[in-house]
Amino acid sequence: MNNWKIKLLFALCLLMTGRLNAQTFTNPLLPSGADPYSFYKDGYYYYTNSLGNRVDLWKTKSLADLKNAERKTIWKAPAGTMYSKEIWAPEVMFLRGKWYAYFAADDGNNDHHRMYVLENASADPMKGEWIFKGKIADPTDKWAIDGDVIDFKGQLYMIWSGWEGDRNGKQEIFIAKLKNPWTVDGNRVKISTPKFDWEKIGDLGGGAHVDVNEGPQFLVHDDKIFIIYSASGCWTDFYALGTLSASAKSNLLDPKSWTKAGQPVFQQSPKDGVYAPGHNSFFKSPDGKEDWILYHANDKPGQGCGGFRSPRAQRFDWNADGTPNFGTPIKPGESLAIPSNHNKK
Repeated sequence: MNNWKIKLLFALCLLMTGRLNAQTFTNPLLPSGADPYSFYKDGYYYYTNSLGNRVDLWKTKSLADLKNAERKTIWKAPAGTMYSKEIWAPEVMFLRGKWYAYFAADDGNNDHHRMYVLENASADPMKGEWIFKGKIADPTDKWAIDGDVIDFKGQLYMIWSGWEGDRNGKQEIFIAKLKNPWTVDGNRVKISTPKFDWEKIGDLGGGAHVDVNEGPQFLVHDDKIFIIYSASGCWTDFYALGTLSASAKSNLLDPKSWTKAGQPVFQQSPKDGVYAPGHNSFFKSPDGKEDWILYHANDKPGQGCGGFRSPRAQRFDWNADGTPNFGTPIKPGESLAIPSNHNKK
């Protein structure tokens, strides 16, 4: 074969490989990163995850290409405050015409964890100034982490994981109305407490134990509203997702409106090398036709809550009864089709 033919064939192979790679991706999306969250606006996904001492934001057209996304630190914790350390589970979202960042933080003592809010009036959250609005808390001002906010039928609601009192031992899920994106309106209401065995795997050693419901996330579909939450300790391989569901017409502040599923809906898959999957969020494909779950997990057993956790994404469907079907966690390195973008010009 002539040299030029060989070169042409090689070039065509490279082109086809590039096109194929551009249409697929593999998990994890980043080498590490716990508590992944994204928000889609005006053709871009804005992604963030826990970093401990700051809030970073990634901007990308496709979460499948997160590794190459633009990245910026939008807020760094000041020293010597009640919100200087252990910054967990940030969420950056657009509400009522401005950008807001929610996160939990403390002063180095976990007992002091509370939630805080930043605000940015810029159209692009990578630009402009992020202003610290302060603590967001209900009147009890108890331990609180993992806040998620939704604007549902014209009313803002916040859900989070908290303590009933002032001592660790049980994390439960609370809901409250918001007066505005940085102010709770009225009392908190408890809508979930660990009750099933799979929610109570949380031995810490030395006789210490914590039952966990945390990382709640709103998910709306047809005439139902769901809260997908993480159960059991993140330090165990049994960290898994559970479901609360309510009618979209019900009073969300009434605990009786919420029904808890008796079994986990997403859990470890040792045969696929996925352990402790949890602390999820959701996003739509760019064309709005596909539903995707974003979550973190470990590749090996016993890796706990540390830096081994990495963000992953996979598509999910819906059961005949309108409940989400997340399937099983997909094996790292397995080739997946990128989120659909059929509206792309």
